[in-house]
Amino acid sequence: MAVWDQRGIMDKSVIIALGGNALSPKEEAGTIYQQFAHTRESLAAIMHFVTLGYNICLTHGNGPQVGDELYRMELTHKTIPPLPLGVCVAETQGSIGYMVQQSLQNELREKKIDREVVTLITQTIVDKDDLSIANPQKYIGRRYDKKTAEDLANQFNWKIKEQEPGNWRQVVPSPMPQFIEHGRSIQTLVDNGTIVIASGGGGIPTFWNDNQKLEGIDAVIDKDLSAALLGRVIKSSELWIITDLDQAYLNFGKEDQEPILNINQDTAKQYFDEGHFKAGSMGPKIQAALYFLKYHGEKAVITSINGIDGAIAGKNGTTIIK
Repeated sequence: MAVWDQRGIMDKSVIIALGGNALSPKEEAGTIYQQFAHTRESLAAIMHFVTLGYNICLTHGNGPQVGDELYRMELTHKTIPPLPLGVCVAETQGSIGYMVQQSLQNELREKKIDREVVTLITQTIVDKDDLSIANPQKYIGRRYDKKTAEDLANQFNWKIKEQEPGNWRQVVPSPMPQFIEHGRSIQTLVDNGTIVIASGGGGIPTFWNDNQKLEGIDAVIDKDLSAALLGRVIKSSELWIITDLDQAYLNFGKEDQEPILNINQDTAKQYFDEGHFKAGSMGPKIQAALYFLKYHGEKAVITSINGIDGAIAGKNGTTIIK
């Protein structure tokens, strides 16, 4: 049974991972006004957790936003020096964090709820010898025809691959997150009722060099896997992964697809091992849920922004328990 303190805060905590596409859908231009509007839409559902008194940590994706930063550098590189990928991740942590923080502060003020919101620029430690470093597979940025992609690869020292027939994109490493820097600070803030936005985009990929100094690396980290690790660090009770589907499915995209509603971690692992979840979409989300439940969490939920209400009520969403 949950325990409440004098401020109306529970002893239960939740980590909520918002997808980058939730703030900047693929079919839109992605202006700052559109992103603010979608941020406000997402927070209407997140306020349920505030009303219930949860300690809250938010994280978010940044794929579309980093893609825009890369394209901006492509257009301006002759006059403004390009930035490393890790710096782009840091910049989008700040900009998306600002949108979420301001929108949430306004919502809290309107409802006369006295809780602070902070954004923490977060570094995530990875292994500099992670296998993905030598064999990058993560697609980022825009799609190009082969000739344009080859020209850009030569110009910016990219590695490129064909994602679909005729569509070529830059590929970068996506190493496994090993350690969240500032974890104790995040936990202290969360435990004291502050709503924390941290580890955006999976965190800024960094490693300890031979001189025991932190150093950045051109890579991106899966935000759901990083959220699961962060959930372990702050001893979160629940992990909510917000994506563009109301729930996970068996045989997704086929005529016999079947929604997955309530399962335990053993069944989820069985489905994962059977190959029901694609590596580039639902796979990392199930993997993150299993990691979270293995170490501390009580339940993990996968749903959409519009599905949060129903998932809280147990009517939709994929809920995985121990």
